Amino acid sequence: MSRFAEVIVLAKGAEEVMEPLTRPDDNREWYQCFTRVDDGMYAGDRMPSRECYTWVIQFIRLNWRGLLAHIESLPSPDPHSVQVLVRDEEDSCFGLWMIYKGKLVEVPLPHTTREPYEGNSVTGVLTRTDQP
Repeated sequence: MSRFAEVIVLAKGAEEVMEPLTRPDDNREWYQCFTRVDDGMYAGDRMPSRECYTWVIQFIRLNWRGLLAHIESLPSPDPHSVQVLVRDEEDSCFGLWMIYKGKLVEVPLPHTTREPYEGNSVTGVLTRTDQP
């Protein structure tokens, strides 16, 4: 089944714990790899920097069910800085997850509502309520 989703992970000082997610791993539920977005990308010089606070990935199949739990389980050096943005195919905007009390939970965004979409979405469908 084709099902597009984009995921952005923001995390301070997490270069070491996120690095394995930038390489293929047959033990993961998903086969895609995260791409680092470091200072070199912002500067436009394409020279990688040691510090990286952003990782991006696009899924083209509904095969990323374990991703949020996997990110939650990482030994982040600064868990309060971890933010995960997810936009599934039917979403009208990105949803935001943050770690609270050791758990990755969705942060309610103003003017949005999330409805379950069993079997077709990992997170359900996030819709803006301020649109006609």
